[in-house]
Amino acid sequence: MAETLLLQAGVMFAAVAAVGVLADRAGVSPIPLYIVAGIAVNEYVAGGAGLPYVHESEFVAVGAELGIVFLLLFLGLEFDLGRLVRERSSLLRAGVADFAVNFAVGLALGWALFGSLRAGVLVAGIVYISSSAVITKTLLDLGWIANPESGPVLGTLVFEDLVIAVYLAVVSAVVLGGGTLAEAAPTVGVAVGFLAVLGVLVAVGEPALARLLDTNSAEYFVLRVVGLTVLVAGAALAVGVSEAVAAFFVGTALGTTEFAHVVEERLTPVKDTFAAVFFFWIGLLTDPAAVVGVLDVLAVAVAVSAPAKVVSGYYGGQAYGLTDRRSLRVGLALVTRGEFSLIIAAAATAAAGTTIPVALANDVYAFAVGYVLVMSVLGTVLMQYSGAVERYLPATG
Repeated sequence: MAETLLLQAGVMFAAVAAVGVLADRAGVSPIPLYIVAGIAVNEYVAGGAGLPYVHESEFVAVGAELGIVFLLLFLGLEFDLGRLVRERSSLLRAGVADFAVNFAVGLALGWALFGSLRAGVLVAGIVYISSSAVITKTLLDLGWIANPESGPVLGTLVFEDLVIAVYLAVVSAVVLGGGTLAEAAPTVGVAVGFLAVLGVLVAVGEPALARLLDTNSAEYFVLRVVGLTVLVAGAALAVGVSEAVAAFFVGTALGTTEFAHVVEERLTPVKDTFAAVFFFWIGLLTDPAAVVGVLDVLAVAVAVSAPAKVVSGYYGGQAYGLTDRRSLRVGLALVTRGEFSLIIAAAATAAAGTTIPVALANDVYAFAVGYVLVMSVLGTVLMQYSGAVERYLPATG
């Protein structure tokens, strides 16, 4: 068994390495190709052709989680928490607009396309939440992280991740569990309390972190950062808080120390390796045949929700006082969907046959996987070739 898992891990890393070479030579983002690599070797494509295939083993699943954690750690390193506080008014306007527009669009789509209020609530979450992991990776790859548009993009992602932590708690208890809001309150309270404690530690913990990281050994330094980050992220997940949000807070805390640049230098290869595993994992879950079965639903959702995200993101950029072109980039960046959409879909599958009919749960899951695949590729491409879209803006705002 162990040798089989090791061989499958070898196939996974060889596949992402191969498509990475292709992406480098073509001068394109490797993210869509990582996803395609996962599809090519999964049980539905390679297995369907009678060839050996890669399972979604615990190693791959945990590796994907680590990809999210390290991507959000780096997001936090680049984020100025003081700036977040100073710009809280703009952040609130951008975040509320993003939620109001896209959650409403998702709710309407889910109800209209699947004929169920429960499906509507699930699709609302799937459509609303952008992918912190994919967007962070693309921001770093394209160098946008140093641009003015990174502020509203990162601020909106933080807002979304906080909202989705509450959403997941409520949906799990009420929509999927058949409970009440009162029964969901303790879980939400624990999540909010955990984040509040984490926020306080970020604000006052710089001296302790500096002492923790003060070592001449590169090995010990990396182990301490990884140990701290993964432990906090794991604890967050255990109490119902997004591991992505927790890792982001750890990154902001490390960013206040004198060792921030050392963290970036020494952990970048770790981050990039597990990020590739995360994108590969998305492809590994994708059943092309199931996605084909919901193509009509998928086409409508993409056609409606992608422009909605661009419009709400553009407004968010305007709330920050950006130019038209910078604001458009904010909207383009937020088009990408990813990890949280799949988590919501997986929760729907877990409730199949109880509060949700099996056929409906399967359709919602297939839709979510196809939606994430299309939107992750579309969003990445829109960011990479934003200049072509910007030409359609009037004047030079």
